[in-house]
Amino acid sequence: MVTTLAYGTVHYWALALFALSAAGIICLWCVDGLVLRSVQLNLNPLQWPLLGMIVLGLIQLLPLRTVDNAGLPLSPARTLSLDPYSTRLVLVQVASLVIYFVATLIFTDTPRRLRTIVRTITIFGFLLAMFGLTQSFTTDGTRVYWFRQLTQSTAFGPFINRHHFAGYMELAIALPLGLLFSGAIESFKRPLYAFAAMIMGVALIMTNSRGGIISLAAEIFFLVLIAGPGLRGGERQPRAQRIRAALIRTGLALGLIVLLIGGVMVIGGSGVFTRLLGSPNAEDPTTGRAHFWSVTLDVIKSYPVIGSGLGSFSVIYTRYDSRNGFYRLEQAHNDYLQTLADGGIVGGVLGLAFVLILFRRGFGRRETEDKFRRGVATGALAGCFAVLIHSFFDFTLHTTANALLFLILAALATQDSRVNQGSPHRGHRRRRSRSRNAELEQGAYHTPELSQAEPKALDTIASAT
Repeated sequence: MVTTLAYGTVHYWALALFALSAAGIICLWCVDGLVLRSVQLNLNPLQWPLLGMIVLGLIQLLPLRTVDNAGLPLSPARTLSLDPYSTRLVLVQVASLVIYFVATLIFTDTPRRLRTIVRTITIFGFLLAMFGLTQSFTTDGTRVYWFRQLTQSTAFGPFINRHHFAGYMELAIALPLGLLFSGAIESFKRPLYAFAAMIMGVALIMTNSRGGIISLAAEIFFLVLIAGPGLRGGERQPRAQRIRAALIRTGLALGLIVLLIGGVMVIGGSGVFTRLLGSPNAEDPTTGRAHFWSVTLDVIKSYPVIGSGLGSFSVIYTRYDSRNGFYRLEQAHNDYLQTLADGGIVGGVLGLAFVLILFRRGFGRRETEDKFRRGVATGALAGCFAVLIHSFFDFTLHTTANALLFLILAALATQDSRVNQGSPHRGHRRRRSRSRNAELEQGAYHTPELSQAEPKALDTIASAT
């Protein structure tokens, strides 16, 4: 929540605070290990592509470059990265994100904690949507928090770029939609979740972000396809029951679309859709993106293996720009092309591995009898899918707040069975074990009555102690 409210954490001061908070988590993690006399780790394979990206950045900082492919002078450092300063900054950002990602995997270890984080994201997303709508009606889109004046972008909510707000809404709306489409919440709670999702959807549409609206439609379509019940007892449900569930999901999707359109017209008026349809330029419907992508392809051809350096796009772009050369572009407006430009084939393979592991493991985690867990995994996958679609048009994952929420959803989608209701791994096993050892040292388990007790009773007594 703090990374979101701090303008999405894109400024140096916010990034510094974010890195310090990640260091604080490491310190608390160490204290926890000292108290429990054991270090908690997680073997989720999604960690390895992220760590591989850090290793790639470190390799790019080695002073091994001798000749510039473009025939232009390099920095005195002669690093493989054409912008070593930006590469170091990206490494700090990625390392901080990885720390939060791993901490989410380790410490979201009970059904109660899973429900807490899901409700927190849903409530905060709803409040953020209300704040964004309120600000959009009371300002002209050039002010953030009503006092910071912008000159080169259109703000929405706490984000300087309205497209990044749309990307955040795609992620936040995913959890309530996943629970609704999966039928994982009680009937009396469904209107609350539906209302929260509707407000977030309306706020997304009000940003007038075409990429965001396309991604929202893709997210709903994704839920219609996969949000059905998983395996039960190792067997799929009867065909008639699966068809009925698919029809219900389709009806829910259509109803949601009608509510979103109606909500937008009531809140923003019919002029919202007029602006949306009239925003593309007839001469260039991509709003300059086609040219950006062509220049990015030239960069990829020149640095195909390990790229030009993480975060170096703004420096290398001016060298290959076929226009006047004075237009500076910070991002390529396509995360996939920029990953190949910054990290080359190695970076592309790491990114592809992350996506494949995410969906393979996430679909596997959906096969559970725990409805809430299945709904969370479904919604988290839908949110990640929506942002991956949006990444074809924008660079929402370059905003720290969006990247952090994306990784949290990835962790929730691929978390192990500890968060399932009725799981034998529930609770803090090491804490229970420590309590049991303390009782053994005091001789509490050497009484005749307890020596013949069942193991389950021992666990109950130890937990109570």
